[in-house]
Amino acid sequence: MEKRNVDIFSRLDWLTVLLVVAIMVCGWFSICGASAALENHDFFSFATRPGKQMIWILCAFALGAVMLFITQTFYNTYAYIIYIILLLSLIVTIFIATDTKGSRSWIHMGPVSLQPAEFAKFATALALAKFVDRYDFNPSAATDLLKASLIFIIPMMLIICQNETGSALVYMAFLLVMYREGMTGSVLLVGFCAILFFILEIKFSPVSFGEQPFKVGTWLVLTIIQLLESLILWFMSRDRKLTLTVLGVGTGGMLVGLAFSLSIIPFKVTWLQAVLIALTCAYIIFRALKDMARQYILVAFFALGSVCYLLSVDYAFNNILQPHQRTRINVILGLEDDPKGAGYNVNQSLIAIGSGGLTGKGFMKGTQTKLKYVPEQDTDFIFCTVGEEQGFKGSVFVLMLYLGLLLRLIFLAERQSSVFGRVYGYSVVCILFFHLFINIGMVLGITPVIGIPLPFFSYGGSSLWGFTILLAVFLRIDCERTTSY
Repeated sequence: MEKRNVDIFSRLDWLTVLLVVAIMVCGWFSICGASAALENHDFFSFATRPGKQMIWILCAFALGAVMLFITQTFYNTYAYIIYIILLLSLIVTIFIATDTKGSRSWIHMGPVSLQPAEFAKFATALALAKFVDRYDFNPSAATDLLKASLIFIIPMMLIICQNETGSALVYMAFLLVMYREGMTGSVLLVGFCAILFFILEIKFSPVSFGEQPFKVGTWLVLTIIQLLESLILWFMSRDRKLTLTVLGVGTGGMLVGLAFSLSIIPFKVTWLQAVLIALTCAYIIFRALKDMARQYILVAFFALGSVCYLLSVDYAFNNILQPHQRTRINVILGLEDDPKGAGYNVNQSLIAIGSGGLTGKGFMKGTQTKLKYVPEQDTDFIFCTVGEEQGFKGSVFVLMLYLGLLLRLIFLAERQSSVFGRVYGYSVVCILFFHLFINIGMVLGITPVIGIPLPFFSYGGSSLWGFTILLAVFLRIDCERTTSY
């Protein structure tokens, strides 16, 4: 046992540990600054939020140490069992959790409240790593990709049932892991197009071509679909004649129709575009069957599927999304100005960050944070405290710590001797990156406010412990990358 302890600590990647500790320390001081006006300055009192966060940090160190002493063999062998246990906890949470700000995701156990969704991340990463580690796994095969996707889609749907959409969206980060393992880029293309089409349709629907009877947003999306149809077909076939035919009939026909509508008789050009897309898809399918090139059919499915998706955007936006979610999206897209409602958090955050200037106002001297103008300023919006108190220099320093951590974890993931270790490592990287990107983005007003914490930085025990377990398991796996105990 003693030899094992010595081996663990001699092989532990201390640079990663130091980076995480530095982030925790910066986060704790930011929590002190954000809480200064609300409570006394006895930051080590367990009655204050900084004091409570100190307890969470100390417990995180102890929890991480425990996870380091559990062998990789255990994590690999019981990955599915751990995953099932966490799924059951997510299901139970739906029924027993109390309503907290509209969500049912917290389990209260005396003075401690835990959020199972935070711990389900490491369990999902373990299950995905074990599944991908199979000798017969093929990321290009539709069946294997579907099975792997279900591993993170299932907890994602359960968390949505808890009305925690923000936490659920984090699980989409596992798609980046699959891409690293050889998943075709078409999946990412479809995901990117879905987001792009949604934004364009919502953003430009109110805009019109003068008196033309069609939406600019719909016209723009259908035009992109037509262009992508031709572009993807060219990359698949390298058949110039086929590509030019599809491009000429689709895009060329649309341009002729648009010119006719603008200069002679106005009509819904978008209807013409839909008909042209249907005709070009029919021709592509015909050529696929004739030339025995069935992969061309995927192009037709992409185009037709995109049109169907476009038709569902308005319905989903107006009938599925909650009113506050629609308002937040409209504010982000500049369609509404709601400085006292949905846009209040972001506006106050931007004021706080901007007032910090280059060097900041100093520790606990931020007026926006001391007067509590920014809601959730020590949790979801804690980065604005850094911007106000430490300024641009302090903000860049914190971001550099995160960049160093992500780059180091990528290095560790790439040096793994097993697929299991590499997949789990990239799962850690992608989850941390998603949290960082969305959290900083919503504080700066470039992404929707979905309420996810800044890793190892925001106040709270569940998120800190969840990230600690997630990282500690990977550090243990890295310790055993060439040695089995």
